[in-house]
Amino acid sequence: MDSLIIIPARMKSVRLPNKPLADIAGKPMIVHVMERAQAANAGPVVIAAAEQELVDVIQAHGGEAVLTDPALPSGTDRVKAAADIYDPEGQYELVVNVQGDLPTLDPSIISETLATFSEGRELDFATPATVISDPEELTTPNVVKIALSPFDCGTTGRALYFSRSTIPHGGEAFYHHIGLYAFKRQALDKFVSLPVNPLETQERLEQLRALAHGMEIHVKIVDTKAPFGVDTPDDLEKAREILG
Repeated sequence: MDSLIIIPARMKSVRLPNKPLADIAGKPMIVHVMERAQAANAGPVVIAAAEQELVDVIQAHGGEAVLTDPALPSGTDRVKAAADIYDPEGQYELVVNVQGDLPTLDPSIISETLATFSEGRELDFATPATVISDPEELTTPNVVKIALSPFDCGTTGRALYFSRSTIPHGGEAFYHHIGLYAFKRQALDKFVSLPVNPLETQERLEQLRALAHGMEIHVKIVDTKAPFGVDTPDDLEKAREILG
């Protein structure tokens, strides 16, 4: 199945304004993410930009970008809009949504998530997770946890719920959700058309909308450490230390 990787980006982040263009080791953060995605060799990589300034920066670094409506309500809506602009004929059967604030993303995570579609099961979209080894991650709401029902292979399971709280109760293994999604094209179209669910609003987790409406999300368990997300000025300094 042909795949298209799209990275949504906008300048108006509440906690870290102009976040995509924040300098990390001499490059804008969004360029780091783009290069990580390109290294997966899983298809074209396109930035879904909310502002022309981002388009110009990406093109100056040899990348591809499309300009999307800045009023779109979410990153997934931006991904859908960019897919329609870049691929109006629907050539790409899978669309990968990579968050634009993961400059330490391991490219293999993209490849492993896409491999979920070759396992012969029916699913709407797939997302990766890694086993939590740091006890602090269990209690911080910044790490999203997953309750899942594993399949026979043990490395993939069906997502039952996502939460910022520690789930499941009494579990022997806990999973750190990684903010990356590989959608079937028709599933992406369906997802953005669904009404917002109260649990989605309460947990601030968009993927709960899909579960509430019966969509099938499969979780790929990867051995790779979860990439470091940049949301605050302190996170940015940490990313500069890691990549500097």
